[in-house]
Amino acid sequence: MMITEYTDRFPEGFLWGGAVAANQCEGVWDEGGKGIDLASTFKKGLSAGFIGITADDEYNPERTGIDFYHRYKEDIALFKELGFKIFRTSIAWTRIYPTGEEKEPNEAGLAFYDSLFDELLNAGIQPLITISHYEMPYHLVEKYDSWRSRKLIGFFEKYCRTIFERYRNKVKFWLTFNEINNMRRNAGYVGGILFHEGENRMQAIYQAAHHMFVANALAVKMCREIIPDAKIGVMCSLSNVYPYDCHPVTMLETMDCRRRSLFFPDVMLRGYYPTYIYRLWKENNVNITMETGDLDLIRKYTNDFLAFSYYRTTTHAKGQPFFGDTGGDNGTPNPFIETSEFGWQIDPDGFRYTLNELWDRYQVPLFPVENGLGARDTVEDGKIHDPYRVAYLRDHLKAMKEAVCDGVDIMGYTYWGPIDIVGAGTFQMSKRYGFIYVDKDDEGNGTLKRMKKDSFAYYQNVIRTNGEEL
Repeated sequence: MMITEYTDRFPEGFLWGGAVAANQCEGVWDEGGKGIDLASTFKKGLSAGFIGITADDEYNPERTGIDFYHRYKEDIALFKELGFKIFRTSIAWTRIYPTGEEKEPNEAGLAFYDSLFDELLNAGIQPLITISHYEMPYHLVEKYDSWRSRKLIGFFEKYCRTIFERYRNKVKFWLTFNEINNMRRNAGYVGGILFHEGENRMQAIYQAAHHMFVANALAVKMCREIIPDAKIGVMCSLSNVYPYDCHPVTMLETMDCRRRSLFFPDVMLRGYYPTYIYRLWKENNVNITMETGDLDLIRKYTNDFLAFSYYRTTTHAKGQPFFGDTGGDNGTPNPFIETSEFGWQIDPDGFRYTLNELWDRYQVPLFPVENGLGARDTVEDGKIHDPYRVAYLRDHLKAMKEAVCDGVDIMGYTYWGPIDIVGAGTFQMSKRYGFIYVDKDDEGNGTLKRMKKDSFAYYQNVIRTNGEEL
C-alpha cells in the first residue's frame, strides 16, 4: 500500500506476529522420512562452523529443538491467544526431499505441513513460509559442493514446484532464502558452501550467489504462475552499521561495507547487478560464469517485498575488517547506546534509520520479520518477569511507528522467537527470545513445559490495539 498522505497509525490489516525456523524448533530430525539437513551437522552452532555428521549418541540441540513437530497445536493455541495475524516458519527441505535428488516427494513430510498450515489457518493466522532457512539437504552439499554447482538450481526448482502446488490454497506469503546476504560471510550455513583449502573464497561465494539469484527468479516466476494471489519476498540480514567517526576514509569504507550487504537485495529487487560490484570482483579476481538468459530472468522476476532481520547496530572504524550483520564479528562499540548481556548493542533509533534507508532505496513494501532480544530468564514461583524484553520491544515498536510517520510502507512485524527455541549461532537455549518460556536447558534437560512470561501480556495488548498502546 503506497502511502499518499501523513499517517501516524499502523494500517488496518497490519500483520502482527512472530517468527521461528524449522531447524531450531521442530526437532524429530530423523523421523517421518526426513533426511539429514545442513544444520544437523553443526553440532556447536552455526557460528562455530561445520564439524561433520555427529554420532547419534552425541547431544545436538538442533536435532531435538523444542519438539514443535509434536506440540505445534499447543503452541499455535498460544499464538492465537497472543492475537497473531501471521506466523513465520520454514519448510524443512529434507522433510520433502530427504536428499534433494528424489524424483517423488516424501508424503509424510508434505502431510505434516498440511496439518501445520491447517492449524494456523483455523486459528486465523496466515502462514509466512521461508523455503530455505539454513537447512538444505546435506547430500547436496556433499555430492555437488552445494550452490557452487548449477545443478542446485534444478533441485531447488523441483522443491519449489512441489510446495507451491501442494500449498497453493494455504500459503499466500513466501520467502525464498533466509538472510541470503549473509552468504558474503557465513556461506557455510546460508548456502552450504564449505570452503576448500587454498580456494578463492570470494569467487566461490559470488558464483554460488549467482546460482541462488537465478533460482530465486525461477521461484518468483513459478509462484506467480501457480499462486497468482501470493506475494513472494526476499529476506536479508540488515542490522546496520555507522561510521565510527567522520574521517572521509571511514565514511567510504562504511559505505562499501553496507553495499556488500545491500548488493543482494539490489539484485533481487532491482533486477540487475549494480555497477559497484564489478570493481569488487576485479580487485578480488572474481569471474562469474553465467548462462544466456540468466540476466534476463533476474530482470523479469524480481521479488514483491523486502523482508529483513534487524537486531542491532555497530560501528565501523577506519581499516577495520567488515562485519557480519545479524551476528558474528562486532565492529567498534558505540559509546552512545546500551549493550545486551550477549554483546549485541541495542539501538531502536537504528531500526527507524534502517527502515527509512531501505524504503528510500527500494520503494517496495518492507516487512521486519526478525527483531528481538536474547536474554537469560529466571523462573520465580512459576513466573518469568522480563521487563528488559518488554523495554526492547516497546522501544523498537515506537521506532517502527516513527518510520510509519516518516512515510515508510511497512507490511507487518514478526518478533523473532515468540516461543523460546534453540539459538542458531551457538545452539543455546539459555539465550531466550520468547514471550513463551520452554523448560529446557543447554544440555537438553527439562520437561518442555510452556509458560507465559510477562512480555506475553504486553505484546498481546500491542496487537489488540494495533500498536496504539505501546
